[in-house]
Amino acid sequence: MRTVGLLRESARVEDPPWRTSLGGLVAQPHRDVGFFFVHRGVWPDLSRPRILLGMARDELTAAIDAAREAGRLILQFYGDDYHVRNKGEDPKAGKLSGKALRSADYDPVTSADEAADAHLRETLSGAFPQHGWLSEETADSPTRLDKTSVWIVDPIDGTKEFLEGIPEFAVSIALVEDGEPTVAALFNPAADEMYSAVKGGGTFLNGSRVFCSECQDLGEASLIVSRSEKARGEVDTLEPSLRKVKPVGSVAYKLAVVAAGAADLNVSVQPKNEWDVCAGDLLVREAGGHMVDLNGVVRRYNQPDPLIRGGLAAGNRRLADLMVKLVSDVVT
Repeated sequence: MRTVGLLRESARVEDPPWRTSLGGLVAQPHRDVGFFFVHRGVWPDLSRPRILLGMARDELTAAIDAAREAGRLILQFYGDDYHVRNKGEDPKAGKLSGKALRSADYDPVTSADEAADAHLRETLSGAFPQHGWLSEETADSPTRLDKTSVWIVDPIDGTKEFLEGIPEFAVSIALVEDGEPTVAALFNPAADEMYSAVKGGGTFLNGSRVFCSECQDLGEASLIVSRSEKARGEVDTLEPSLRKVKPVGSVAYKLAVVAAGAADLNVSVQPKNEWDVCAGDLLVREAGGHMVDLNGVVRRYNQPDPLIRGGLAAGNRRLADLMVKLVSDVVT
């Protein structure tokens, strides 16, 4: 077991196989994607890992590289001067704090968000012009609905944490194909944590395979929740049924933490958008878990309206289903 990032709890981590034979292939480790295959002693270019579980994924490599570079850009602003405004209002510089920052009506965007978004779009759309694009910080276009493959991106999920100097925010990148997430790269630059997954290939944290918790009892489970929902008292009625409830920033990051087994469950009672959860959804799935809205429905992505109105629950299948029922019973 090893410690994962900011929660200081044990994650379910396995070191990737070293020189495990598979026919003519030999598995070797890579820091972000777990391992790649070397064919009969011929090594690939290590700066461009392309094969995970035998599947070539240029998109995964591109997403990881783009997320790391976006993270580098974000850290240039972190704790320094930047412009911030509330979306949907006249552009106006100014930072809120305390209860005002955690208000459901305050949806900040910073110059760091915009710089990261510009980099991600230039990099990913430049490399894959055939793919559609959906990002929190880019004006939506209906042309994405005609695309089989679509990038769904949040350049900084957890902007409020970024504003407060809390290192619980993430660059979130997913590729969706026919409504299903197939590639995910989620990077917390403040903690140097890179989570990655390919559909059918498992979930990795900094190159090591990770899994969701196997806890089967809500009374023994640790739940991570939104700092804002916690501050507004929206999840207080859940606490008596759980072993521990901890507020953590960024829903994307919370899903990654659940995928790594460092917390048993995540629940949000407020609506989320596809860019908030798409990458995290795949991370949870590939770590053996389950994410549903609070009606128990699995999301299909690249919908005309990206808003997910039903909130969400994520963990292993049993805990996620129990949480959906608990929210229905006790949250008004």
